[in-house]
Amino acid sequence: MLERADLFMLAADAILLLHVLVVIFNVFGLILIFIGNVLKWFWVRNPWFRLLHILAIGTVVLLSWLNFICPLTSIEMELRTHAGDVVYSGTFISHWLESILYYQAPPWVFVTAYTMFGLLVVVSWFLIRPRHFSDKHKVSQ
Repeated sequence: MLERADLFMLAADAILLLHVLVVIFNVFGLILIFIGNVLKWFWVRNPWFRLLHILAIGTVVLLSWLNFICPLTSIEMELRTHAGDVVYSGTFISHWLESILYYQAPPWVFVTAYTMFGLLVVVSWFLIRPRHFSDKHKVSQ
């Protein structure tokens, strides 16, 4: 039987995994959009994928402009606190960059990076147009 602290740790680890998956989706989604355009992958023009991608990175950019910690980070830290675990301060990305790469930067660097990445996603929307939602059965681009 799992103890209460174990349940909180398990939930915190699940949120951490979700957070990592969101970061992977944001970063590799854009890379795959550009690669897929060159290789003529049909799915990179899927309007639902593209809408979800632009909304995901748009949320990151907006939170950084408003100086808000990502809700996933806040939830994870709250769960770790309830589990009696050690928590980190700051944002998810800054913590892991510092931990993995020993890289430290002031918050404005991350805001600028998120904004530039977000602008690149918006540019990709216009350079590599998603299909219209009503074109789900068309094979031509």
